[in-house]
Amino acid sequence: MNATAAGLAPPRDRALVKTNDSVHVAHYRLMILMLLFALMVGVIALRLLYLAVFDAPDRSPVVSAIGPRADITDRNGVVLAATIKGISLAIRPPRVIGDKDRLAVELARLFPGRSVDDYRRILHGRRKFVYLERGATPAKIHAVRLLGEPAIEEVPEPKRFYPQGTMAAQVIGYMDIGGVPVSGMEAFLDKRLTSAANGGQPVALSIDSRVQAALESAIRTSAEKYLAVGGAGVVLDVHTGEVLAMASLPVFNSNAPGLVPVGNDPLRPDARYNRAVSSVYELGSTFKVVTMANAIEHGVITDFGKRYDATAPLQVGAFRIKDDHPENRWMSVPDILIHSSNIGTARISEEIGPERTQAFFRQLGFDRPVDLELGARGKPLWPGYWARTTVMTVAYGHGIAVSQMHLANAYAALVNGGILRPATMLKLPAGQAPQGKRIVSEQTSFRIRQLMRLVVEEGTGRGANIPGLRVGGKTGTAEKNLNGRYIHSSLVTTFAAAFPMDAPRYVVVVTMDEPKGIPETYGFRTAAWNALPAVKNVIARIGPLLGVIPDPSKDIDVSDLMPFVYKPEKKDTGVHAID
Repeated sequence: MNATAAGLAPPRDRALVKTNDSVHVAHYRLMILMLLFALMVGVIALRLLYLAVFDAPDRSPVVSAIGPRADITDRNGVVLAATIKGISLAIRPPRVIGDKDRLAVELARLFPGRSVDDYRRILHGRRKFVYLERGATPAKIHAVRLLGEPAIEEVPEPKRFYPQGTMAAQVIGYMDIGGVPVSGMEAFLDKRLTSAANGGQPVALSIDSRVQAALESAIRTSAEKYLAVGGAGVVLDVHTGEVLAMASLPVFNSNAPGLVPVGNDPLRPDARYNRAVSSVYELGSTFKVVTMANAIEHGVITDFGKRYDATAPLQVGAFRIKDDHPENRWMSVPDILIHSSNIGTARISEEIGPERTQAFFRQLGFDRPVDLELGARGKPLWPGYWARTTVMTVAYGHGIAVSQMHLANAYAALVNGGILRPATMLKLPAGQAPQGKRIVSEQTSFRIRQLMRLVVEEGTGRGANIPGLRVGGKTGTAEKNLNGRYIHSSLVTTFAAAFPMDAPRYVVVVTMDEPKGIPETYGFRTAAWNALPAVKNVIARIGPLLGVIPDPSKDIDVSDLMPFVYKPEKKDTGVHAID
C-alpha cells in the first residue's frame, strides 16, 4: 500500500496546505486591521461632527447669516456696507489650565458685560463653549493674548462693516450680534444680498453720498445752533422719485448700534429712529401749497386777483382762526401764500369743501403710510370726522399729521408737471422712472411753481433766495401733539423747497424738532429762522454737484401775478415772527 492509498499526503502536498492556512490567517488579520482602521476613522468623524454641531452650536448661524452677504453702495459706487473678516473671542471652560477664579476677575475687567460671579459660574460650570465678545477690536484681542490662557480662542467670523460710520445710518440699518439684519435697507434687501442668484453683486441705493453728507451737515449745524432735540431731511428727484439723501438727527454708528441710549420719551425717540419716515407731525403752513393746488385744479381759484377777507380773525363756532403775523386786510391769492395767511387759506378751503379736500389728500397718500422700501413707516393721523372746522384747519396743516416723506412726495408731484411717482431708496436704471399717476394738470403745476417762487422772492421764504438757483418753497410751523394735547413749548418747524423753479429737478425738505429761540432770532423759533437756513445751505452746496449751475439769466415768469401782489408804499422794517 502506498502513502496516498493510506490517506497520507505526500510532503509536497502537506507544504501546500500549510501555505494556504497561512494566507487565510493573513487575510483574516488584514481584515481585522481594516475594520479597526475604519472604526477609528468613524470615531474621529463622529467626534468632529459633535464638535461642529454640539460643542459650539451658536457659530453656524453667524456664518450662514452674513458670510456671503453682498455690499451695499451709493448710486456712484461708494461702499456703504460690506462684509469683512472679523475675529470673535470665545472660551472653552473645560480646557482652562490656569486658576479659574483669578481668570474670572481678568475676564470681568476685559469684558465688563458680565460680573466676576457670572464668569466664575461659567468657568466652573458645564458649558463647553462661551463667546466672550463678537467682533472684537484689535486692542481687545491683544489684551486677551497677554493673559496667556490657551482655552481662550480667536474665532474667525464674517463681520458687517459700515465704512462711512454714521452716514445714512437710519437708511442703511444694521445687523444684530447674531448677524441678523434689524432695520433699514439691510433688512429690506436681506434676501437679495444673500441670494446665490445675485452672485454677490453690490446693490446700489439711490443715495448720493455727497448729497447725503451735505444734508446731514446742514441739519446738524442748525440743530446745534438752535438747540433742537433732533431734525430730519430729504432730497428727492422730482422726475424719478429717487431719494438722493435722507437724514435723521441724532445719528448713530451702524458699527456699534448697541451704544445708542434707549429712551422711552415719545417726544424724543432714540437715534436709531428715522424721523423722516417714522415720525408723523402736523406740518403747518407747508400744507397751504397743497390747498392752493387743490383749489386751482378744481376751479375754485380762477382769478388770482380775487380777494379774501383777512381783516380780522375768523370765528367758526367756538373755534377762532387767526394769522400769526396778520396783515389785517383783504388779500389776493398770491398774498395769502406769500404772507402765509391762515384766515385766507381757511376761506379758500371752505369753498373746496370736505369731499374734494379728502379726495385730494387721499390721492397724495396722506391717509396711509408712505410707499417706500424702509420699514417702520409712520401711519398718518387722519381726521375721524370732517367738520367745517376740520376742512379749514387741515388746509393749513393742523388737525392732520403725516411724515416728512409724505410732504416731499406731494411737493415733487405739484412741481414736476403734476405726476405723483413712488419714492424709492434704490437706484433706478437710466430712463426707467415709473410712469406714476397724474395728480394735477401741467397748468396747475406751473401756477404752483409761480406761487412758491413768489414766497421766496416776496414772502416768508425770503431768506432762502440763492442768486441763480431759482428756489421756491414754503415755511411751516406747528406745535407737537401728544395724545390729543398740544405741547406749546414743543414746535416742529419745516421748510419745503424745490429748485430750479423754471424747470424743477429736486425737492429739499428739512424739519427741526423743538428748536429754541436765540438772540440772533430775537427769541423767535419758527421755520423761517431755523429750518429755512438749513435748506438754503443744502441747495447752495448740492446744486452745482447735481449739475444745476447758478444762472441769473433764468427764472420762472411770475409777471402775470405781480399785479396781485400787495406792495405797501413804505416797507415795514420791524422784526416779525415769520412762519
